[in-house]
Amino acid sequence: MTVPPTDRTTTKQRHSRGLESFRAVLESRLGIDPRALGAFRIVLGVLLLADLAVLRLPGLGTFYTDAGVFPRSTLLEAYPTVGRMSIHALSGAAWFQAVLFAIAGGFAFLLLVGYRTRLATLGSLVLFASLHARNPHLVNGGDTILLSFLLFGLFLPLEDRWSLEGRRQPDRRGRRVCSVATVAILVHFVAIYVTNAVLKFQSEPWMDGTAVQQIFQLNQYLTLLGPALSAYPTALAAINWLWTAVLTAGALLLVVTGWRRIALVAAFGATHLGMAATMRLGVFPFVMIAGLLLFLPLGVWDRLERLVTVFGLETENGFGARSTVDGDGAPANTTGDGAPSRLRRGRRLVASGLVACLLISSLLWQAAGIGVVDTPAVEGELDEAGWTFFAPTPPSAHSWYAVEGTLESGETVDIANARRDRPPTAAETYPSTLWKRYGMELRYADETQYESAAAYLCQRRDREVDSLTISLVEQPVDPDGPVSEPTVYERIEYDC
Repeated sequence: MTVPPTDRTTTKQRHSRGLESFRAVLESRLGIDPRALGAFRIVLGVLLLADLAVLRLPGLGTFYTDAGVFPRSTLLEAYPTVGRMSIHALSGAAWFQAVLFAIAGGFAFLLLVGYRTRLATLGSLVLFASLHARNPHLVNGGDTILLSFLLFGLFLPLEDRWSLEGRRQPDRRGRRVCSVATVAILVHFVAIYVTNAVLKFQSEPWMDGTAVQQIFQLNQYLTLLGPALSAYPTALAAINWLWTAVLTAGALLLVVTGWRRIALVAAFGATHLGMAATMRLGVFPFVMIAGLLLFLPLGVWDRLERLVTVFGLETENGFGARSTVDGDGAPANTTGDGAPSRLRRGRRLVASGLVACLLISSLLWQAAGIGVVDTPAVEGELDEAGWTFFAPTPPSAHSWYAVEGTLESGETVDIANARRDRPPTAAETYPSTLWKRYGMELRYADETQYESAAAYLCQRRDREVDSLTISLVEQPVDPDGPVSEPTVYERIEYDC
């Protein structure tokens, strides 16, 4: 019995409608608006420039040269594999570091304006990874997440909107970009929240509502509004439960759409802004906000674009024009035959496979963080470079350093304003975010690394010092404050 042509046509139409419906569902959850990618690129560029100019440039001589606290000899002894991978470790001179800083700043600026975007993304990735390898003590979770965004960004059409490259593209108002790369970066980002939520559910302090109170007893992490907020335990307990609840809903970023997704993005964004206003976390809160931009639906960008147009910042085919994209985030083929070349198809397949491998590696790393899979020991593993963020257990001791110098007369004096009694304010615990990271990572290091720090302090002494002693001072804390007197651990006595 033959099927009438009309029935075959109806069946094909149903299949076609079903596929279109499935694609629409997939794109609304795993696709990214090209305008979101443009905003994401701009924020990454701003963060890279700010990280260089505000956070790291003032410490260039102190932390990245042979005359500072972490010369290349110490780097290669503590982290031999990582140290050999750093371009910045090719020279210990300040001028060499300044040149690399300038080049990195140039790449970050090109990324910001969207010119030679893939080259700028690759250059930023290489130079910032090299910078972090030059002094791993200064790396925290926000830095590694930023690097992961640059890595996935190589496979995304970051230049399609609000970029100088976009000016050369015809204006084709298509739908969201949906590819292996968009799926990878969204899943990668959500997995950071999910694994952190799992760790918090494994934690007694987080589950009894006291974790945030304990964190705010650690002066070394507090800044701006942090010290004032630490005086309100009820508010801190509420923040504990609120943040845990928001993290628990993190997986829904891949499920919900429309106003529900907007509400989730707003909740996460507000908490990250709160972190930035109270704690010394470097670029971390702003890196996470950059990632949240990728989840904003079309309606938000339509309204924003109307505002941009009203203020005359975008023309019909000017700054911010958009091109269609294919599966690997590259511009779609627009040749006369309408079919991608074999070369393009092969490149897309290789790129998709590479992105899938990167995503799997990221998920395995995060699974290892919650104990689901075992990983081999990592050389010189760093406390702050992971993505656990005070989970499962917040630190239980406030720590600082005492540096005492002995004069030729035998008199003992404080060096670098570092003394054994607890600093009266959070700002006096460490003079900068980089000093805080360096000091926190150095706490349990061997004497070799302390020798470099001691030699640096001897060179910068204001008075004739015969010798100096660096001591780590720790004071146990609980949610209500210090629980005992500080304990002093002498780390090194060094002859100047």
